[in-house]
Amino acid sequence: MNTEQHGSKTKALSVFIRVHPWLKGFFAVGAALTIWSALAVWYFYSHGWLLYYGDAEAHLNIARRILDSKTAGYDQIGTVWLPLPHALMMPFVRVDALWRSGVGGAIPSAACFVLAGCFLFAAARRIFQSTAAGCVAAALFALDPNMMYLQSTAMTEAIFAAAVAGLLYFTVRFRETQGWGAVIGAGLATCAGTLTRYDGWFLLPFAAAYFLWAAKRRRVATALVFCVVAGAGPLYWLANNWWLAGDALDFYHGPFSAQAIQAGKPYPGKGDWAMAWLYYRTAVRLCAGPVLALLAIAGIVAALLRRAFWPVLLLALPPAFYVWSLHSSGTPIFVPELWPHSYYNTRYGLAALPLLALAGAALAVAPWPAIVRRWAPLAVVAAAGSWWLVHPDHAHWITWAESRANSEQRRAWTQEAAEYLRPRYLPGSGLLTSSGDDFFGIYRVMGIPLRETFSICNGLPWQAALARPDLWLWHEWAVVKGGDAAQQGIERAAHYGIRYRLELRIAKKDEPVVEIYRRVGGPHGPGGL
Repeated sequence: MNTEQHGSKTKALSVFIRVHPWLKGFFAVGAALTIWSALAVWYFYSHGWLLYYGDAEAHLNIARRILDSKTAGYDQIGTVWLPLPHALMMPFVRVDALWRSGVGGAIPSAACFVLAGCFLFAAARRIFQSTAAGCVAAALFALDPNMMYLQSTAMTEAIFAAAVAGLLYFTVRFRETQGWGAVIGAGLATCAGTLTRYDGWFLLPFAAAYFLWAAKRRRVATALVFCVVAGAGPLYWLANNWWLAGDALDFYHGPFSAQAIQAGKPYPGKGDWAMAWLYYRTAVRLCAGPVLALLAIAGIVAALLRRAFWPVLLLALPPAFYVWSLHSSGTPIFVPELWPHSYYNTRYGLAALPLLALAGAALAVAPWPAIVRRWAPLAVVAAAGSWWLVHPDHAHWITWAESRANSEQRRAWTQEAAEYLRPRYLPGSGLLTSSGDDFFGIYRVMGIPLRETFSICNGLPWQAALARPDLWLWHEWAVVKGGDAAQQGIERAAHYGIRYRLELRIAKKDEPVVEIYRRVGGPHGPGGL
């Protein structure tokens, strides 16, 4: 490149930045969030906490299994957990070191956290016509330790937050510009949300109604374009469920759905709106801290007085979805200060964090007296963060506390099984295994490829091995949950003269019994499945 060309490109860039001065703030916020996110990932990684959540272990291993399995490929996507998080993880989990450490799941989550903060900044700045408001919204979102923990793991909260914040930004932009770019951007953000969490499906009709109302011309065409782009996510997932399970709604009422897992079990909030609201608002307070929760009440009033009706409504929809799910859809939330005084799905309280952050921004730029106005943004951020400064212990980070409490026994049996198998297992000898994705954590810890394992995830070969173990069951080792299909397969194999000897039984409190068998005799099939 010659000097003249270089100079012309530099000049063009400077002109672009002058024409779009908001880019300076956007890039500055993005850079700060990137550094903050990387420090958080390093902190949680250095403490060994990236895979405390069983769901994080499962998401990581699903992504790996698409690439590394006896039957690798599309079928490993499954029908219940939505696919975008796994697709984002795939380029990273294919690297053994990133898969084994869990960092492969943290990278896309952290990147989406940065994107969510940038979109919140840009949206709040447009809504309140204030860079200070944008900075407050991004800061309140980013300084929450529960969000910082989850954005450092293979969980979906940060990815969905990016989709919601993107939808907020593009809808606000559309009202000002009426441009097709904003419509497409909102559609893509919504589509990403529908492929990340089922909350995203709930947002779609409201966003479509917004475009129908906010468009000043070509109302129907605008809403239709948005629906075509955003609706591609749910339509794809219905088709995926039909293709893989023969039922387009398998994710909703299939054997691995939330309804099947709960199977009519009672829990607080089921069929009781007041109780559902109590449990959800408690989860929100524990996730966001009581100070921000209180500030947000005044902040929502301030936002509505500024006529920010749509932003408040949009960001209130995910919390409303969870209250509804508690009441009607078999999705319990347990918090330690309410019966049964345990942890379950407390992280769903973070769905309200973007709303609280926007409300805090509205409060920061409310029409305060002149002597207050200058310091109000800093005061709001400092007040919200004060709770975490006064309570710095990890035990007060409800998502971390939940992941630790609910994974202690699982991590113990995972480590014990891996330590037993590691010196005994020879590459290529084969592992028949139970199907839970947390079970694959054993092999991640061992550092062996998942293609060495054989489970129900392998589809037809698995069914063939259970039906005719004398022909198709050749694996030397079996690691099973007591009483499940894999153990029943071992017992069935005995009728064909295939003998597996129990080598180790691992029993932990409130966990399934894990049994490790070794093949000691019988005919061998052709192998190589």
